[in-house]
Amino acid sequence: MYATRALRMMPTRRMMFPVPKEDQTAHTISQRLRKLRQIPAELIPLGVVVGFAVFAAGYSSFRKFAVDKNLRLSRQNRKDEPATHGEGH
Repeated sequence: MYATRALRMMPTRRMMFPVPKEDQTAHTISQRLRKLRQIPAELIPLGVVVGFAVFAAGYSSFRKFAVDKNLRLSRQNRKDEPATHGEGH
């Protein structure tokens, strides 16, 4: 019988060489901010739109929770609930 490729356990070409060091290791905040210049100009408007959408979603959710008086944020009438919690599940 012949040994299959999986059983030979020889390192692949990719595994023969050491892993290159990451470009981001131990950088300070100012060095990371300088990397922002490498972002393509086409992605900046997309970032602004996505940022605004996240801000608007957070604002509208907070406003809904703070202003809406009909919204139940906690349980009410707990004395009316059955004592055993396992029956209803």
